Amino acid sequence: MATNLAPAPTTRSLRNFRGVRAWAWATLTFFVIVVLEGAVVRATSSGAGCGKNWPLCNGQILPHHPQLATIIEFTHRSLTGISVAMFAVLIAWTFYATPKKHPARMASVVAGILLLIEGALGAVLVLGGYVEKNATDARVFVQGVHFTNTMLLLAAATVVPVLLGNLRRAIRPEGLKLPMRLALLATLITGATGSVAALADTLFPSPSFAAAMAADFAANSPLLIRMRWMHPATAMIAAACTVWLIVGFRKRGMHTAALGLAINVLLQIILGSLDVLLLAPTTLQVIHLLSADIFWISLVSFAMTIFRPAANEQLNTMTSAA
Repeated sequence: MATNLAPAPTTRSLRNFRGVRAWAWATLTFFVIVVLEGAVVRATSSGAGCGKNWPLCNGQILPHHPQLATIIEFTHRSLTGISVAMFAVLIAWTFYATPKKHPARMASVVAGILLLIEGALGAVLVLGGYVEKNATDARVFVQGVHFTNTMLLLAAATVVPVLLGNLRRAIRPEGLKLPMRLALLATLITGATGSVAALADTLFPSPSFAAAMAADFAANSPLLIRMRWMHPATAMIAAACTVWLIVGFRKRGMHTAALGLAINVLLQIILGSLDVLLLAPTTLQVIHLLSADIFWISLVSFAMTIFRPAANEQLNTMTSAA
């Protein structure tokens, strides 16, 4: 009697690159939502909404009779828990669906490690009391490290679905590697300084734009306020590096990529300017952060076509064989 050794439909579906790639993009998208909700926690000073308890909220799994700050913080922790589960599925599915030595495996593991660090840093903020009106240098440091890790995690989570796709576009990387490296580094620093500037706006709100500008350069202003200039300064450097990259894309006929980056850079400048002029309302901060996340994800995606062009053929062969 002949034995049917063909895999079951469910097994074939799990091994399909298209399915795990879709899950990878979904995991990345959900994590962006977690990041945005985290910004709401910081902007509304709700970080102590669950008290000095982590991961439980006020010592409870489900808080009873919660205040608004508790609801905001508990929502962030709940979304984070869902995100952790999604990343766990992503790592397992990536290892199951890809052949040995596929680079997406390592990318998923790196994302998992950064996720653990992300949770640990969140715990440090809560358990260390670096929330609400805490304006110590220690909070500024932890906040900057926390957001830098967030951006690295976003980058790793972006690399996974990119590597699971067909990197068919072979471009000449000569002349593009330097501006891309500078754009990535400058954008990473811009994100870190942006978290500090946002914290300054939250802890020391200004009554007017003129008062905010005067405080930035006043000798008696808190250090956090006098550090706000670093964000627009690094943002302009990142924009200049990206323009350099855009010019390189256009020279290679990548007009769609160039246009996309140009629109995003312009949007960042507009939203950043409005953030300053309107004294950083919470809604605008979230929109600005969303746009920044999209820009970072796009930049990392394009970086893969520059730094891994030699792997295109190998990756396409692995994808076709899966």
